[in-house]
Amino acid sequence: MQTLFAHGWKILVGMVAAVLLLIAFTGGPTPTPVQVPVPVQPQAAARVQPRQTLRKTTQNVLDIAEARRQGGVPATDVREPAPGVEVYAQAYRESVATIGAIAVEQKMQLHAAEHGSPPATYDEFMRVIIAPGTPDGIRLPLLPYYQEYAYDPQTRKLVVMEFPAKKEQRRLETTGAAGL
Repeated sequence: MQTLFAHGWKILVGMVAAVLLLIAFTGGPTPTPVQVPVPVQPQAAARVQPRQTLRKTTQNVLDIAEARRQGGVPATDVREPAPGVEVYAQAYRESVATIGAIAVEQKMQLHAAEHGSPPATYDEFMRVIIAPGTPDGIRLPLLPYYQEYAYDPQTRKLVVMEFPAKKEQRRLETTGAAGL
């Protein structure tokens, strides 16, 4: 009985993640306007607004240097234990980011095969890979309000950056300073 329970939750997590991905990507993406994040100033910070992410896409990709200036850190460096049901949402967010990275990686490989190397700069990456406003531009799945895509020209990879200050500000706005 203990073994069945130990493996059963893994199957359940996989099934829920698969269902969430199916729900998110059936019906086709609904384009959303490109969003440019505004740096948060602690003394005059605007209220943090969560955003709808299911079936939403974006072509907003930050330069990794700019994302770091805004307080972003790679999402892979922010591993918080997910309590209860939050584990399913965390699995969904990671799956969505992975799917977006796969599409970018494929287009970068095609570009490298055709031109000899992947885009070397952020501007070139945006122009030829993401290609906003063009029919063959990549539309990435929209991430939660505290995460954004960024391009790292050094590694030539798309990364997900997390903004802990936005999460903390939202927590304070919704629960108060006492965290209740």
